[in-house]
Amino acid sequence: MTTERLIEKASVRVREAIAAELGSDLLLCAYADINEQGRFAREWIALTDERILLLNEATLQTESVLVSDIRDSYTEPLVGGGRLVIQQKCAAALKLYYSSSRAAVFSEVARALEQLPAGEALSINAHLDRLRCDSCRRLLPEKNGICPACIKKGETLKRITRYLLPYKAKSAMLALSSAAITAAELAPPLITKRIVDDVLVPSGDSPAPVDQRLALLLWLVLSLVGIRVMSWGAEWIHGWIMSWIGAQVTSDIRSQLYRRLEMLSLQFYDKRKVGALISRATRDAGMLQEFLVDGLPYLIINGLMVLGIFGFLLWMSPSLSLYIMLPVPILMVWGIVFWKRMRGYFNQWGQVWSNLTDHTVETLTGIRVVKAFAQEKREMATFARHNHRVREVAVRTAINRGVFFATITFLTGLGMLMVWFFGGQQVLADEITLGTLLAFYSYMWLFYGPLEWFGQVNDWMTRAFAGAERIFEIIDTDPEAYENPHALRMPKMQGGISFHGVRFGYDKSKPVLNGIDLDLKPGEMVGLVGRSGVGKTTTVNLIARFYDPDYGSISIDGTDIRQIDLRDLRSQIGIVLQEPVLFSGTIAENIGYGKPGATFGEIMRAARTANAHNFIINKVDGYETQVGEKGAGLSGGERQRVSIARAILHDPRILILDEATASVDVQTEKQIQEAMGHLSRGRTTISIAHRLSTLRDADRLIVLDEGRIVEQGSHAELMEKRGVFYDLVQLQQAVAQIIAIKE
Repeated sequence: MTTERLIEKASVRVREAIAAELGSDLLLCAYADINEQGRFAREWIALTDERILLLNEATLQTESVLVSDIRDSYTEPLVGGGRLVIQQKCAAALKLYYSSSRAAVFSEVARALEQLPAGEALSINAHLDRLRCDSCRRLLPEKNGICPACIKKGETLKRITRYLLPYKAKSAMLALSSAAITAAELAPPLITKRIVDDVLVPSGDSPAPVDQRLALLLWLVLSLVGIRVMSWGAEWIHGWIMSWIGAQVTSDIRSQLYRRLEMLSLQFYDKRKVGALISRATRDAGMLQEFLVDGLPYLIINGLMVLGIFGFLLWMSPSLSLYIMLPVPILMVWGIVFWKRMRGYFNQWGQVWSNLTDHTVETLTGIRVVKAFAQEKREMATFARHNHRVREVAVRTAINRGVFFATITFLTGLGMLMVWFFGGQQVLADEITLGTLLAFYSYMWLFYGPLEWFGQVNDWMTRAFAGAERIFEIIDTDPEAYENPHALRMPKMQGGISFHGVRFGYDKSKPVLNGIDLDLKPGEMVGLVGRSGVGKTTTVNLIARFYDPDYGSISIDGTDIRQIDLRDLRSQIGIVLQEPVLFSGTIAENIGYGKPGATFGEIMRAARTANAHNFIINKVDGYETQVGEKGAGLSGGERQRVSIARAILHDPRILILDEATASVDVQTEKQIQEAMGHLSRGRTTISIAHRLSTLRDADRLIVLDEGRIVEQGSHAELMEKRGVFYDLVQLQQAVAQIIAIKE
């Protein structure tokens, strides 16, 4: 049974031609974009359980082959692309050429062509990296990213507002203060109208006495003062609550984002840059907070304002209201056109800023290498190029923004002229009062202001929601199976490990491990041996379930590791890496990292076992010595021994040593080997060592070559066999002799 189907869209004539040859039950249908002459042209490949079809899109010429007639298939890298080679048992090989943009697709095609002839269930990744939006076909700002043009703002806003639910009381106060601010803005023009019509320029044949008008003026002015006081209080409350809610909601989202980043698999990080992820947690979250604090409240207030003003305008003079509305369609069209154009600049801004962040993080992380090769000027020049791109986009954005607001000012100025001209005529004709005209003038600016702002806030919202969607994309990514309710608890493992036909590749068409069958007994010490790239580290990564096999299974104590509770699994595996990773803090904190709550005595005993105690107590602050970022304050050998002590304190049932002594001198290595000899007793130990002589005491050596186990046995047995392991030992000894002679 198939698990996935990879079917790419084709023209009607291509679909009909393929259906005529193979029927409709396709497992895979994809196109290559280069012909044998190196020109752009589409060549299609389609698969069923029994047949493979190649089709030229231009001529509809086809070539068919039975799956059972395939001897081998693989991809080959070429300049700017690659080719798929399908070797037949009794005919010439078939070849399809493709550009680099199609490499991921043909990696899956090659994987399918490997599985089908072997009678295996088709298991491929049909969800390939997206470079363009599925809806509008625009290029995405980043691979598999969010298309800003197709964001559903309503759904995104709805999801953001869910984060307000824990803060209902403050949200209610925010709504009340928003309504109060709107009322405070709408009332003054009406009071101004009464001051002019009833006090300053009273209409009618018998105006009220001056003393009455002075009294009315006093009350009206006091009303304005009261409104301003109310507005000040409402704005103070509104600003405080909105700042608090915006910061709190953003903090909640950022915390949820970080929790999810911690729970995601290594496969997720293999495909993403750390700088881009940091940008999501900082820049995107910052834009969202800015919108929540400054954008959303004023969107609500100004929305209420426009509706209220429009009602007052119609009530005071329907005809004059129509004149005020004349520039509105032009303002709205201009705003839509302009901000659609500006969206492209803002997308460029996000991309160039992300590139600048990526370069800065990457360079500062590798600053030792930069200085070791004296490449400071080179990195500064690269930074300058990225910085120049940021400046260019910023300048173009500012220029276009200036043009927009200058045009808006011109259009709103036309509205003002129409109010004075047509409104003045109505005043002279006694159709409206002078107070009404002045109120119209005040309301006009209150009306045009939000209309100008709505165009900007739409883009503001787009950028903030694009950032929110990028954050939600990570939050929605499936984490590792820590919370699997069906997982089997195994708090006490014996440590027996079995590989059953395991195949795995980071590029699925090029497996690193290809058909591994292996049984490790509880408590056995095994050495993994082979040239670089044969899959030694990949093997131990699969045991820790950093990755899952593409085919086959791995079991511990007879249980498939995919069914074991992930915390139980990893809590009983200790790993010492070739490049030890330490965290900022003290030596004691780093050793105790693998066992939270460990006593100082336990930490010291682990350090003694790892032969780290002596160098630690010789430091000024002893176990309280700060190691610095990534352990920069310690030597390579010291970092490695701290890392080993951490694994010892962890007290695992399965111990993985990945070149654990590669960073220490011969004397220290001997001490650590003695310590490991005591540590490995009663534990299943898998050791990868650069110097093969250090594996003499292993119970068994497993020799890997081209992703397969080619030899296994004790050190003496393999030397006597004079096979692959013997050749590796002889080569290493010869290199050591050459180095000794030169020294």
